Amino acid sequence: MLDKIYYGNSLESWSYSFLIIVGAVLLTKIIVFANKNIIRKLTRKTSNRLDDILFKMLEAPVLLGIMLVAIWFAANRLNLNIDIKNIISKSYSILIVVNITWFVARFINALIEEYLIPAAEVNNHKYLDNTLIPIIRRTALGVIWSLGIVMALNNVGVDVATLIAGLGIGGLAFALAAQDTIKNVFGGVTIFTDRPFRIGDRIKVDGFDGFVEDIGIRSTRLRTLEKRLVTIPNYKIVEASVENVSDEPMRRVLMNINLTYSTTPEKMEEAIQILKNMPNVIKNLDNNEIVVTFDEFADSALVIKFIYYVNKIGDVMETPSEVNFEILRSFTKAGLKFAYPTKTIYFESESEIIKK
Repeated sequence: MLDKIYYGNSLESWSYSFLIIVGAVLLTKIIVFANKNIIRKLTRKTSNRLDDILFKMLEAPVLLGIMLVAIWFAANRLNLNIDIKNIISKSYSILIVVNITWFVARFINALIEEYLIPAAEVNNHKYLDNTLIPIIRRTALGVIWSLGIVMALNNVGVDVATLIAGLGIGGLAFALAAQDTIKNVFGGVTIFTDRPFRIGDRIKVDGFDGFVEDIGIRSTRLRTLEKRLVTIPNYKIVEASVENVSDEPMRRVLMNINLTYSTTPEKMEEAIQILKNMPNVIKNLDNNEIVVTFDEFADSALVIKFIYYVNKIGDVMETPSEVNFEILRSFTKAGLKFAYPTKTIYFESESEIIKK
């Protein structure tokens, strides 16, 4: 029975080829079991994380490689049609390169996850942040897969140089039809290199004020103070003036305090001294940046100009409110009266006008 011929091969030959594939499946199961229960437990005990990454990322490509080799030997020992053998040979020329490329891509991605992302999470890191990690990952994987595809095509006899030249002509036509998209891509690269802002920063750009949620290759997403999501093309951001509110070292607050003309010079000096002492009463005010001056004699008030700065750690909404409450309490306690616009009207009687 084993000598019977089916599709150009004996049943015995088909059986041996089938057993080779079954043996490869069993071998992959053994490798998975050993990697999970033995190898990974050993690598966890080492101080170096690179071996953990290697065995974690190596498993899937190795299993696929074993199956590809087993199928290759199983097929080669059979007496197959020459056309089928050519198809298998060319398919394997592509699959082997794809499998190696897959392993390299997984390894690079694991290195980014284990080393670059934790480094980017350090706030004082000089070169890395969360905005650069996505572009580094996409660029690295894009280059790896592009090289893998070129090598795979070259293995099956495709003239890569001619193909790239053809793609270059087609790319030129595509570039002319997609100028705005290309402008956005270059704008995204400019944002990533210049880094005028980062994810989480509050910025003002193109009439919008909000927090940066994502920086992409084509556009940047901004969550406005009204909680609306705005998508801005990158080329508009590059061409516009961007104000990074989060990057300010401190917030400047300017006040004009109007006192009545009945205020004596002594009381005016007392008011100025109260304002100069404000950093000692209110937290998160910069002691070295306080400016208090008797500014002018206005139409209905004596004007004191008060400039102070809220430190970065302070609440830019709550701190000025605390300052205003303290000014109101201190001035009221000192008997200082706030002025408001007034007019004095003099009336003359008809007899006085006639006398004049």
